[in-house]
Amino acid sequence: MKKAIKKWGKTLGPMALGIFFIWYSLSKFTSEELDQLWFNIKNVDIIWVILSFTMGILSHLSRSYRWKYLLEPVQIVPKFYNCFLSLMLGYLANLGIPRSGEVLRGATLASYENVKFEKTFGTIITERLVDLVMLLSIVGITSISQSDKIFEFFKNQNINPFFGGLLIVTMILLLLIGFRIIKYSKLPLFQKLKNFIEELFNGMKSVFSMKNKVYFLFHTFAIWGLYVGMFYVLKHAFPETQDLGLQATLVAFIFGAFAMTVTNGGIGLYPIAIGIAFNAFGVPTETGEAFGWVMWGTQTGLVIVLGGLSFLLLPLLNRR
Repeated sequence: MKKAIKKWGKTLGPMALGIFFIWYSLSKFTSEELDQLWFNIKNVDIIWVILSFTMGILSHLSRSYRWKYLLEPVQIVPKFYNCFLSLMLGYLANLGIPRSGEVLRGATLASYENVKFEKTFGTIITERLVDLVMLLSIVGITSISQSDKIFEFFKNQNINPFFGGLLIVTMILLLLIGFRIIKYSKLPLFQKLKNFIEELFNGMKSVFSMKNKVYFLFHTFAIWGLYVGMFYVLKHAFPETQDLGLQATLVAFIFGAFAMTVTNGGIGLYPIAIGIAFNAFGVPTETGEAFGWVMWGTQTGLVIVLGGLSFLLLPLLNRR
């Protein structure tokens, strides 16, 4: 009973939080501001929306190619369509249960390619670590160039950055202590965990032994370039954001990226985060949130469509 409650809590908790943020996002507007929000969404320049949408598709294709290069050193040579469809299936799962998509993605590819799950999942962890480095690099560059705007935001929101950093350091220390306990414990359960972690690390080491490092790096920069590019081209779809520079786009991108980790796929919170970021650069909140809703809606719609098709296409394409 407790396990069932815990399972449903992990699923419904972030979803309920997302619904709350949707309510909060809309409730804080006056009727005039709400009308302006809908007006901005309905009158968006569709050409720029389509271009941003297309860049989203290209980023998923590039990520699938990059995954193939990570899998080759662990003796897995998958079909490209299996990589792509497993990826989209994982993204769809993340909309329901946060972080479940990585497990489902690895398990799906392992099933259809008849390989070990630990190896596929290990490469996914490697991929996420590389992406974390890229995100932190963007955060670092943006923080240095826009430090006045960021500290102004922290001040206005009564947030102390020191406590956030302290929390991250504490979590890392607890993780390291947990690894040490598993490594030296003789308990059967910890021994199984140790073997599982070793298999994961074998998959993670693939980044150092791959033959096509140049292509891997190319796709890494292409993925993140497309992510930022999706933001940058969409700003032309709204008159109030057309004149914003790259730095303002990067600040909004970072806020949106962190919002995606709090609720299922950023539901509800994503537009609020974008509205806050753009507001720091003088953009009206209703325009900033309209931008967030259009970006979130188009990319989430893409995941739902392609993820849903993956359920149908994977068994059909692998029926032999």
